[in-house]
Amino acid sequence: MILTSNQLVAEAKNHIKEISPQSLFKRLGVPVLIDVRESAELEKGMIPHAHPIARGVLEMNIQTYLTQKTGNENIENVELVLYCRSGARSALAAESLKKMGFTNVSSLEGGMNQWVTLALPVTEYNS
Repeated sequence: MILTSNQLVAEAKNHIKEISPQSLFKRLGVPVLIDVRESAELEKGMIPHAHPIARGVLEMNIQTYLTQKTGNENIENVELVLYCRSGARSALAAESLKKMGFTNVSSLEGGMNQWVTLALPVTEYNS
């Protein structure tokens, strides 16, 4: 049976945690925030304190980034929140990182769209 993209995302969301934009806003700077959107999307702004790692290279780059950020090799329990435009790609990415062994990863519910709708702060992307 072939799944549609919506079915695949719904299945992923059954296996991951989602965090509301309001909850994340109260904790900005605490979890490691990863923006998995593509570079053209970043030009529309980012959530403050986020670090961009495009979805297509996330699995290859996340360990190096976290090791450098934390200065520690024990990164499996680092609290990660991933986001994209709508919450679909970040849900798939969160599921993938869970499969890699990350234990404290979640996806931003509604993604950047919901963040902006709630008029939460956005910062410029500096490449």
